Amino acid sequence: MRPPVFRPRPLSLAAALAFALPAAPSALAQEAAGEPLVLKSVKQLNQARRKDTRPAMALSADRITSEMDQTSLAEGDVQLRYGSMLLKTKSLRYDYPQDLAVAVGDVELVQNGAVLRGPKLELFVDRFEGQLDSPTYFFAATGGSGSAKALHFLGDQRMRADEATYSTCPVSEQGERKRDWELVTSSLKLDFDAGEGVATDAVVRFLGVPILAAPSLSFPLGDQPKSGLLPPNVNVDNRSGFEYDQPFYWSIAPNRDATITPFVMTRRGAGVDSQFRYLEPSHRGQIDFALLPHDRAYGRSRWDLRLNNDGDITPNWRYQINTERVSDDDYWKDMRNRMLSQTPRLLSTDLRTQRDFNFNWGDMQTYARVQHWQPLQVQDAQDRFVSPYQRSPQIGLRVQTGADESVLAGYLPTGRRARLEGGLELEYNRFDLPGGALNSPLQTGERVHMLGHVSLPFSGAAWWLIPKLSVNAASYRVDQPLDLTGRRTISRTIPTFSVDHGWILERNTSLFGQAMRQTLEPRVLYVNTPYRDQSAMPNFDSAPRDYNFDSVFAENQFSGVDRVSDAHMLAFGATTRWIEDERGEEQLRLGMVQRYLLRDQRITPDGTPQTHRLSDVVLLASAHLNQAWWTDSTLQLNSSDGKVERTVLRLRYSPGPFRTVSASYRLARGTSEQVELAWQWPLFGPNRKSVSGGPGCAGAWYGAGRLQYSLRDKRFTDSVVGAEYDSGCWILRVGAERQSTGRAETNTRLILQLELVGLSPLGSNALKVLRDNIPGYRSLSSERSAFGTYD
Repeated sequence: MRPPVFRPRPLSLAAALAFALPAAPSALAQEAAGEPLVLKSVKQLNQARRKDTRPAMALSADRITSEMDQTSLAEGDVQLRYGSMLLKTKSLRYDYPQDLAVAVGDVELVQNGAVLRGPKLELFVDRFEGQLDSPTYFFAATGGSGSAKALHFLGDQRMRADEATYSTCPVSEQGERKRDWELVTSSLKLDFDAGEGVATDAVVRFLGVPILAAPSLSFPLGDQPKSGLLPPNVNVDNRSGFEYDQPFYWSIAPNRDATITPFVMTRRGAGVDSQFRYLEPSHRGQIDFALLPHDRAYGRSRWDLRLNNDGDITPNWRYQINTERVSDDDYWKDMRNRMLSQTPRLLSTDLRTQRDFNFNWGDMQTYARVQHWQPLQVQDAQDRFVSPYQRSPQIGLRVQTGADESVLAGYLPTGRRARLEGGLELEYNRFDLPGGALNSPLQTGERVHMLGHVSLPFSGAAWWLIPKLSVNAASYRVDQPLDLTGRRTISRTIPTFSVDHGWILERNTSLFGQAMRQTLEPRVLYVNTPYRDQSAMPNFDSAPRDYNFDSVFAENQFSGVDRVSDAHMLAFGATTRWIEDERGEEQLRLGMVQRYLLRDQRITPDGTPQTHRLSDVVLLASAHLNQAWWTDSTLQLNSSDGKVERTVLRLRYSPGPFRTVSASYRLARGTSEQVELAWQWPLFGPNRKSVSGGPGCAGAWYGAGRLQYSLRDKRFTDSVVGAEYDSGCWILRVGAERQSTGRAETNTRLILQLELVGLSPLGSNALKVLRDNIPGYRSLSSERSAFGTYD
């Protein structure tokens, strides 16, 4: 299988004139090569024809005079059809021996969604060679148009335009030169066989001012990548000052490319970002390296290195490498936008390999892993954290029966016959602390563990019953003595018996006058785990589970292996849903879950024995009563005093495109209390109900942003506020982003982006910032640009 081709986003003319040419028979080539055909959504009908066939020619007009096999002269409302091409004109002379059509007067050539007009056209029809004088053109695929001194057709895959212009702005009453933005070039050459376009003396003018120029600008046509300059990036923040980046894209091969980006920061100096991507038949990945040789503000060199790679050693043997490392502990504060990790203060190096074995009774996996960490600590003791253990290495074996995955994920009624299911995990780990970890009496050492279970699921059309017996066994050898006797080894085995039972019941009903199907889904889980003293045992990878609607039905209140909560309890609850009959959409959901202890629990997440029989109750409610309003909430109530332990309330109003407002409130008693407001909404200007630009590029302003406020700390945390101006053919985004880098530190970044619809955006990547922060955000140009949205 041929590896797919990378699709870079270099500054381009968008191959706008490409749509005026007949399409290459790529689908036929794919079919001949035995490759599967892939459907692609396009904005114009593209009818490719075989090179060894000649379409029929049809000529109609008010008057036609012909000489047999010599010439035909057509006058008045002339139309010439040849394949997918339609030629309209006032007068046309067709020379049969030469296959030459000469059209004079209001010439209009329509081809694959492109409309070209001019006073005179000379065209060798089948060869598609000739010239259109003083053409204007419009391309339905991009919504762009322009003009040229002459348009030369050089075959079905090549053309040249002299003194060409292009813009997605509509023509004003004063003429094309008054457009808000326009690309002007002295010569534009398009070669679709080579997949390359070249513009000579290209200048982009915005509001009459040249903002980008290049003596020679090349760009890819279609999917073929092409080396060249990318749009510059501009950033401004309070830690680095003004930053200018100029990327260069290098197409090394169809399956390899690189992007080199020199940058300069007014407060820190000059550096370079680099990215190399590769896509081999059995291996694929990406390497990123950012280097600032001398940071004037920090007094040393700084760098960021990332490697993401995965591949196949054999069809059933895979490997994966993911790592990110930085030069210093403050890198995440100063250059956060250069990091990819979702946890910027805890960077991972993860190397793993796995081999799968498939049998008629189930699956088996053997695996090995090495996981290391780089914790980025700060000077403030309150903001320092305990890093997790490293695994050096982790080696294991897993075996599971064919239906075991569905059993573990939450059994659904199937009505199949009961059969014995089971699973087994055997694993060895060596646990160490990473460099930079806080000084603490934490143990280091080795662990061998076994996790196993066997179950006998029963089910009907609307119910299930799963008795299960599990075991958690672990043996430890540690580097530090466990007690005063100097003992360094310890082991334990803990069994668990559980029974999971549930129903899914339905009935027809109505809600607010609408026909509905209501479900009632009760569930009960019985768990019996004996108490085993674990106070002397190390804890390498266990942590308390988050107490929520799903974890109530977990057999163990801890994740990982090292801690197993003793339990003799019933977890019970029910969910009811109202589902609309016509569209099958869920309109309302209500739920409640709780635990009842049959004996005191001694091993608990907070370390305090639980003697109260009823646990906290969790309530769930969500509603989508119409297309505009969504709301959902969860509430955790303390069964002893009735106080709210945790709650999450969310509300969203979205009546149409580019109109969304969401609000949320989060409370964790004694820990945090936060409110959030996010929005995208028209402020003033034309009511743009569609996504196409209005006449004359009439503009409209939109507000967008997200505010997070900590009621506990009485301050704003991570937030972004911006505004967007949509003229119809260009979009301006301005705003500010604030990120917390400590209890009293923030990084404020200004965002500014100009997007010329049909070309690449210029400036900082404001679009990505808004999309990542605002729920339901939608790009104003998402359905207008022929090139999609930009990351």
